[in-house]
Amino acid sequence: MNSRFSFVLGLSLAVLAPQTVSAETVWLDQLDVRSAIQGWGEPHKNKSVEGHALTIGGKEFTRGFGTHAESILNINLGGGAQSFFASVGVDDEVNSNAQSSVEFFVIGDGKTLWSSGVLRANDAAKSCEVELSGVKSLTLKVGDAGDGVNFDHADWVDAKFETAGAKTFVASGEEIPDPVAPYILTPNQPATPRINGASVFGVRPGSPFLFTIPATGERPMKFSAKNLPNGLKLDAKTGHITGVLKTKGEFIVTLRAKNSLGTAEKKFRIVVGDQIALTPPMGWNSWNCFAGAVSEERVKSAADALVKSGLINHGWTYINVDDFWQNHRDSQDPTLRGKFRDEKGFIVPNSRFPDMKGLADYIHYLGLKAGLYSSPGPWTCGGCAASWQHEEQDAQTYAQWGFDYLKYDWCSYGEIASGGDPNAKNIPLWGKTATNDAGAIYPYKVMGKFLREQKRDIIFSLCQYGMADVWNWGGSVNGNCWRTTGDIVDTWRSMSGIGFKQDKAAPFAKPGNWNDPDMLIVGQVGWGRTHPTRLTPDEQYTHISLWCLLSAPLLIGCDMTKLDDFTLSLLSNDEVLALDQDALGKEARCVLTNGDLRVYEKELEDGGRALGFFNLGAKPANLDFNNFAALNLTGTFHVRDLWRQKNAATVDTAKDSLPLTIPAHGVVLYKLAPTK
Repeated sequence: MNSRFSFVLGLSLAVLAPQTVSAETVWLDQLDVRSAIQGWGEPHKNKSVEGHALTIGGKEFTRGFGTHAESILNINLGGGAQSFFASVGVDDEVNSNAQSSVEFFVIGDGKTLWSSGVLRANDAAKSCEVELSGVKSLTLKVGDAGDGVNFDHADWVDAKFETAGAKTFVASGEEIPDPVAPYILTPNQPATPRINGASVFGVRPGSPFLFTIPATGERPMKFSAKNLPNGLKLDAKTGHITGVLKTKGEFIVTLRAKNSLGTAEKKFRIVVGDQIALTPPMGWNSWNCFAGAVSEERVKSAADALVKSGLINHGWTYINVDDFWQNHRDSQDPTLRGKFRDEKGFIVPNSRFPDMKGLADYIHYLGLKAGLYSSPGPWTCGGCAASWQHEEQDAQTYAQWGFDYLKYDWCSYGEIASGGDPNAKNIPLWGKTATNDAGAIYPYKVMGKFLREQKRDIIFSLCQYGMADVWNWGGSVNGNCWRTTGDIVDTWRSMSGIGFKQDKAAPFAKPGNWNDPDMLIVGQVGWGRTHPTRLTPDEQYTHISLWCLLSAPLLIGCDMTKLDDFTLSLLSNDEVLALDQDALGKEARCVLTNGDLRVYEKELEDGGRALGFFNLGAKPANLDFNNFAALNLTGTFHVRDLWRQKNAATVDTAKDSLPLTIPAHGVVLYKLAPTK
């Protein structure tokens, strides 16, 4: 899910019909709180975010609003309220988890009128009383207290407005930011052929081979390959390379793409050996837009859109089904009800996914690869059947169906790791974190072994939020990428708080092993009910630039059928994506900090350096940068602006400077190549 501790079905931008209440007291639960924007789960009236009774500090409440950080509920008061009363706190359903910390805010007409300070699990409810005379617009906000949104289950209880008489209040999740028009930096693609994407590809001996040559340019286009090894064949029309290579070795192939306007060539290295994912995986995941509403039809539509949009021609490859393809333990939705496993113990998909092998075959036919989701516990984060005590069977099943990627999410295994009863019917879905390294490592070691035994390459994505410094051991359990952080949501605070705190894990990134700061939050996202990302255009440029510098897995989280031109431009800049797919596999690190300025440097296979100049401040920054000594750069360099795909300057580090204008929360992304 955006990986869990996120079950985010609750986002909405709709302004709901007003309700008129005749009493002088208007209870918050009399408004339609379902319109709240929140970072996980579904907003509930008079229940917690998980649907339980509202309970804070051991005390139960009958009225209120259960939500999850980061949460926003806007209420149009029209000046008709005199005061607001509530009690707030972390719901007891988080099981005393130490990661839970939130802060509540009451904001009137843009001004903070009250804040709770940081509240944690087991804290008693804190009282709130706010004078509202004359306030037209009220926002009830829950922040993550600066440490991520994991386990941030928040309750507004006994919440009510006092009025001078009958009033009409309108609740809405809509957040109205300052309007900022998106601006496209990525140039239009030329009509002449150009081969994009990674220059290296890893496959194990005997595994099915599938690679689609990512080439832009006018169609029709004819593909060919020089020195293609025996065992592989190329479809000249589609550019799909398929087959099987049985013995270890390396092959240098020359890929060609030809249309009526010219021919493009690119050297391509095929490595047949023990390691796959020699560059970070790129693709799409269903969670950040569909969450628990995912279906085979929606997954196929996403695959079709990835091809139709042309993103397949820029190296985007994977179509990953996240949670809710299995049957659910207690859902009332008939499409999620059914037996979890057959008589022999093999997993049974729900009725939304009638043919899993057929789905994988469909995705492969398009030249793409297919991914799936499970958990080492008895239940997934959403409450569906998971892999506990069926790891070998599930690995075999995924391979037989033809899936190429597995995201394996911690969730309910936390209770097992801490000695809980794995057979308990109501085992908490979001259990405890690991208390020791062995508890954190063991379930991933088990599944990693069984995936490795399959005669199919399956990327193993460890989703356990960075516990036990996973970057130290993820590769040893056959992991190819691993989450280093909690879940991301589409706010500047969340994205920047994650992205700019990755240096600790950076030394462990290498071909086949990638640190994962979570999925992309551009485009139409919403975890069930979509809305345009809350990131500004400049923040989105920062997001994509930083993730590419970090050599992160790039998984699009938006509704692929609603791609706008700006989002498409973010995801189709080949010079920016080339940083992520660089064969050297070095992760950028912050090499210079000056106030709100951060400079990230990434070594590249061709001897060049990528530099990201980031402005974390709220105002544009103008400077002449000449501190090349801090970057260990000496000599003369050609400077290329990667977003604009044009040469920006030539600098002599001994005497020249780089003039920079960096937007607020924005970036300037350059590549420096030695002139000699």
